Amino acid sequence: MPELPEVETIARGLAKRVTGDVIESVWLGEKPEPLKSSAREIAAVLEHSRIAAVRRVGKHIVFDLERKRVRPTPTKADAKAQWIVHLGMTGRLQVSEPRAEILKHTHAIAKLASGRELRFVDPRRLGRLSVVAGLFDPGGLEPLEADLERFIALFRGRKTPIKSALLNQKLLRGVGNIYADESLFRAGIRPRRRASAITRDQFAKLLGSVKAVLKEAIALGGSSISDYVDADGEEGFFQLQHRVYGREGEPCLVCKTPIKRIVITGRSSHYCPKCQK
Repeated sequence: MPELPEVETIARGLAKRVTGDVIESVWLGEKPEPLKSSAREIAAVLEHSRIAAVRRVGKHIVFDLERKRVRPTPTKADAKAQWIVHLGMTGRLQVSEPRAEILKHTHAIAKLASGRELRFVDPRRLGRLSVVAGLFDPGGLEPLEADLERFIALFRGRKTPIKSALLNQKLLRGVGNIYADESLFRAGIRPRRRASAITRDQFAKLLGSVKAVLKEAIALGGSSISDYVDADGEEGFFQLQHRVYGREGEPCLVCKTPIKRIVITGRSSHYCPKCQK
């Protein structure tokens, strides 16, 4: 599943290409799974709306919309609204030329006034499309904006493994399996450590590691492990910098001890048994 760096990369790419453009019409496929809002509601909000901005909120891509035309009787579609896209496991949101081949698992096409198309493709249909009036708030703390006190408060008293707590989107937005493993390695904390057993100094180091890892990954366009590509169809490069994730049995880049893999609440976790305590 695309995590914070991948979604941030896609949102930035889309912002450069479609901000200011107008959505003239919307086609939605017959599969119901991708639609969190109804097809009628999505079309009513998107059509004739100007894309004022594109940004990331957690693991969601958010389009801030402004209506180009106002109906005689105001409706929800006439107010400022937001189009919310969650990519799920295999979703892609790309800007395409109209003549480009429409891929098999395309579930939405937004035709833009510029002549291009914004296409949502998702083979596994785990992504979601929705619209909201007002501000979208998925909950959780934005890790790149967190200060130490708020970060510590998220985990205080929790007896769950710190790895599970980092993945809890109601606590922390956007951090997924890859970046939790990489952050815990840099902080020297084992993924099974109880959150309540971590000291203030260790939390300070962990927060610094989370921010550093996420920023480095964003700079490299994210990690292309399976299906991820950015808004231009290009892969990321942070997977070349992974120190523990996906490196089971390989020597630690610091101490040469073989990297171990364990499963915590159904998720693979990678760590160095010597560097992490």
